[in-house]
Amino acid sequence: MIRMPGYGPDRIRAEIDGTSCPMKTPSLLRFLIILTLVANTPPPAVQAEESRPNFVFFLVDDLGWSDVQCYGSAFYETPAIDQLAAEGLQFTDAYAACHVCSPTRASILTGKYPARLGLTDWISGRRDFSFQRLLNVRGLQQLPFEETTIAETLQAAGYRTAAIGKWHLGKEPSGPTAHGFDVDIPQNHSGGAPKTFHAPFRMQGLDDRPGDYLTDRITDEALRFIDESRDRPFFLYLAHFAVHDPIQGREDLVMKYLNKRTEGSRTSAVRRGLEFALEGNPDAATPLTPLDLKVRLKLPEWAGHRRLPERTIKIKQYQDNVQFAGMVEAVDQSLGRIVAKLKESGKYDNTVFVFFSDNGGMSGANFGNPNRVIVEEHLDRAYSTSNLPLRGAKGWLYEGGIRVPLIIRVPGSDQAGKTNATPVISTDFYPTLLELADLPALPDQHVDGVSLVPLLEGTPTLGRPAIFWHFPHYSNHGQQSPGGAVRAGDYKLLEYFENGTVQLFNLKEDLGEQDDLSRLERGKVDELRALLHDWRNDISARMMKPNPNYLPESRP
Repeated sequence: MIRMPGYGPDRIRAEIDGTSCPMKTPSLLRFLIILTLVANTPPPAVQAEESRPNFVFFLVDDLGWSDVQCYGSAFYETPAIDQLAAEGLQFTDAYAACHVCSPTRASILTGKYPARLGLTDWISGRRDFSFQRLLNVRGLQQLPFEETTIAETLQAAGYRTAAIGKWHLGKEPSGPTAHGFDVDIPQNHSGGAPKTFHAPFRMQGLDDRPGDYLTDRITDEALRFIDESRDRPFFLYLAHFAVHDPIQGREDLVMKYLNKRTEGSRTSAVRRGLEFALEGNPDAATPLTPLDLKVRLKLPEWAGHRRLPERTIKIKQYQDNVQFAGMVEAVDQSLGRIVAKLKESGKYDNTVFVFFSDNGGMSGANFGNPNRVIVEEHLDRAYSTSNLPLRGAKGWLYEGGIRVPLIIRVPGSDQAGKTNATPVISTDFYPTLLELADLPALPDQHVDGVSLVPLLEGTPTLGRPAIFWHFPHYSNHGQQSPGGAVRAGDYKLLEYFENGTVQLFNLKEDLGEQDDLSRLERGKVDELRALLHDWRNDISARMMKPNPNYLPESRP
């Protein structure tokens, strides 16, 4: 048996009998994965000569598709991200596997759709209310131990691994170190958001001083990990808490954007009715038309910011939030610092970067508390950004909730500075990193992922027939019915679970999803709905059940 660095026979036996981690469940899949890695991994001397690439997976929380300059933002400044795009391949049609965070993070680490895992909502999920016609599916509350993550696979191949920043995939003992990470900072932080971005953070294993900013401190720890990874390739999973709420920019950057934002431009936007749009529930018995929504937006009953009549909600249409702008630029500076450290250490030319977001931007407020009322002076605390030209926001199956920025930089690639419009999704990272590391594919593990290496080498498409979404829950960020979606080619079908309503859009012709073709193209509707239902059946996706305590008159 060939010994891998840090993964000799004793370790392998421990994995097989489950003793390396007392909470791990022994499985035939895990056993086969380990044997495959042992059989296909060269001796240490050969590995050193090959110098496998380092990986930096730079994950931003709630960053919208148009929140980056190279994706169209005219307000936020992101020079480091733009430079990464100039050196890498920029994907225009990249998707998160869910419009909220935990399921997407699980899909990144496992290569499986959230519905296949049974982890379909953020952990711990939204509670049920009497005004729901259906009950939320109660999904998993941790990343399953029986899954072999990309971190475990790279760790087994000799990589040093770190999860720095947000985890949100379960409480201990299901933390990062139980799923393949050598380094875990901060520890025991199982929630989705920090209490504050300004010190003191009160996070275990992350010390702070007065004046510290959380995005910068997380970056400090990432730089230290790079410094300490001198003799082995590394996998750095840098999952920023930013730009999730609380929406708190770094003071110097907030001042910069206050100076940049002219009161005239904001006043003009408000006066012309451009700051917010009204969205309705397409699954209603009588859906509101675009004209209905425009008329209602001006009526007194729809004034203010709360859960509005007829299941309508306001969506921000203008990027002018100076606190959020400061958060975005702090993330950009973090990326710049990582790049500078790698160049200083001589590792940059052997490091692959993946820049990604876990879901779309929060341009719709969080109404997990149905009675929440947002006063005018606190709007910037509740609405972070605008996703235009995309429709919707975090918590929605429209493009604004699931289409996200993605840049992959592979040193020496001839695709540097180019864009690719092939639809890709977060399950694809697992097989991609394995192929880039010259490690064997594990199709039984990353069963829903497709390697993106052909695209990184210039192949125009992947030939995959469709990608899918399944969300059997009510969202905190919108009042649409729960539902699912499928994208096949240029077409996208959305199906809602309360009344079975469908919407059909041609994204090539209608990026903003304003022209519903479901009544005109019945053949395409039938084709995609059958595809979506077959997929749900194949992966045993859990469906919602009627709410026995449903009280329609209780709706706010």
